[in-house]
Amino acid sequence: MRRLLLLACVLLLASCKPETNTPVPGTTPSAGSGPEVAELSLVDAQKKLASGELTARALTQAYLDRIARIDKAGPTLNSVIELNPDALRDADALDAERKAGKVRGPLHGIPVLLKDNIDAVGMANSAGSLALAGNRPTQDAFLVARLRAAGMIILGKTNLSEWANFRSTRSTSGWSSRGGQTRNAYVLDRNPCGSSAGTGTAIAASLATIGVGTETDGSIICPSSVNGLVGLKPTVGLVSRNGIIPISISQDTAGPMGRSVTDVAIFMNALAGVDEADPAGHAAAGNIPDDYAAYLKADSLKGKRIGVLRQTMGFNPEVDAGIEKSIAALKAAGAEVVDVELPTYGKWDAPEFEILLYEFKDGLNSYLKSHGSAHASLEALIAWNTANADKAMPIFGQEIFEKAQAKGPLTDAAYIKARDDARRLAGKDGLLAALDGDNLDAVIAPSMSPAWLTDPVNGDHFTGAGYGVAAVAGTPSITVPMGESHGLPLGVTFMGRPYSEPELIGFAYAFEQATKARKAPEYKATISP
Repeated sequence: MRRLLLLACVLLLASCKPETNTPVPGTTPSAGSGPEVAELSLVDAQKKLASGELTARALTQAYLDRIARIDKAGPTLNSVIELNPDALRDADALDAERKAGKVRGPLHGIPVLLKDNIDAVGMANSAGSLALAGNRPTQDAFLVARLRAAGMIILGKTNLSEWANFRSTRSTSGWSSRGGQTRNAYVLDRNPCGSSAGTGTAIAASLATIGVGTETDGSIICPSSVNGLVGLKPTVGLVSRNGIIPISISQDTAGPMGRSVTDVAIFMNALAGVDEADPAGHAAAGNIPDDYAAYLKADSLKGKRIGVLRQTMGFNPEVDAGIEKSIAALKAAGAEVVDVELPTYGKWDAPEFEILLYEFKDGLNSYLKSHGSAHASLEALIAWNTANADKAMPIFGQEIFEKAQAKGPLTDAAYIKARDDARRLAGKDGLLAALDGDNLDAVIAPSMSPAWLTDPVNGDHFTGAGYGVAAVAGTPSITVPMGESHGLPLGVTFMGRPYSEPELIGFAYAFEQATKARKAPEYKATISP
C-alpha cells in the first residue's frame, strides 16, 4: 500500500505477540521431520498434491512446523502474527474433496498467508494495533472468499507496519504494537520494509507457498524488493478492497507476493475479480484474462519498447549498477530500451498526502462502524492510543492520525482538487503521457534501495525508490529480483497502463528467466565489513 516513505516515511500493518523466544542469529533453519517446503514453488506443490506425494494436511502441517521452527524460534523472524485455528481442519476437508474426485483448480490445497489488515473469519483483523486486537470479522473479505472458493487454505495472518505506516512520520516499518518487530530474512538486523513487511519476510522464508500484501504507495513493491520476491501491485479495483482496513480509496489495492513470476501469475487468477461493491470494481469487467499464466513466455520482451525512468535513480550506486545490468538483459532479450523523463515527476507528492489524510479518516470511520468496533472512529482510536501510550506508542507517536482527524469530508474543495491534481500529475500527464508519447510498452525503475538497518529511535531510513508514479496513478507495477548489494536483494519494477498486468507479467517472466537473479535467504545476523 503506498509511497509515503518519500513524504512521511509511512506504510502498512501487523499482529502477533512480540517474540519471546531467544533468537539464534545467523543460523540456517534445520529441516523438520515432514516434507521439505523451503523454496517449494506453487507449481511443484500442485504436482505433489496431484500425484498423491503430498496431502493438503501434510503441506499445511509442514508450514506450521516451519513457522514454529524459524519464525517463533531459530532466527526468530516474527513475521506471522496469528495462525488460523481451522487450517488443518480445512486441509482435511480439501483432501477429502480431492479423494472424492473434486478438485477446485490449480490452487486446491495450497496454503496462503494474509496480511493482517484483511478480514478472514476465525482470526482478528487488527492492522497491527492493540486497539483492534478484538476485531474479529464475521465475514470474509471479498478476496478471501475467492481464495477459499479456489481451494486455498488460509494459514494465518502476517505482521505489518502498524496502521500501514500511516500513524507517524517516524514509524519503523515492520513494527506493530500487537506484533512487535518483523526482521528481514536475508540479514536479521535489516528492515523488511513497507507495511506488508510480514508477508515479505514470511514468503521469502518459505513460511507459506504464497502470500497477500496490500499497497497504497509501495507496500507491496518495497517489501517484495528487499525480501527477494516478485510482487505485483494491480490496477486499482482489479482486486477487491472490500473487507480490507483502508487508507485510500483512490490508491489501495491488495496483490500477490511470491518467490517467482510463475507463482504470482497463477495466484492472480484467484485474486482478480469483479466486485461491483468496490467503487473501482466495475471497471475491471472485460479486463481480466482467462489465465494470467498464459502470458509466461520467455520471448515476451522481443520487439518491445521499454522506457527507463532515470529520474528515480542516483540514490545508490549499486542500485544504479543493477539497473544498467537489467537494461543489458532487456536488450539481450530483444527489447529496445530508451530513456524517458516525466516533466511532472514528484509534483504529485504533496496532493497525494492530502488525499490520503482525507480518505484515511473517511474510509477508516466507515470500516470501524461497519464492523461494530469498540473504537468506532479515528477520533476514538486517537484517544485510546493516548490513554495507552506506554504500550501503543512506545517508540513513535500518532501525528499523522491527528492530521487526518483534522480533515473534513470528501466533499471539501481542497480534497477534490488534491485528488484530481495527483491522479493527473502521476497518470495522464505523468506515466501515461510517457508511455503514449514515446510509444512504450512499459517503463522500468529501481524498486528500492537495499534494506536499511532497523532503527526504533529514528524510524525508517528511506533513500529512494521508483514505484511511486504507478501507485498514485492507480496503474499496475511488478517488481522482480535484479541482483544484490552485500547480500541484500535488489529489485527492478516494470510499470504499465491500466489493466496491463498480463503484459507486465510476461515482461517480468522473460527478465526473470534471463537473469535468474533471486537467491534464497541465509538468515545472516548482520553484514560484516
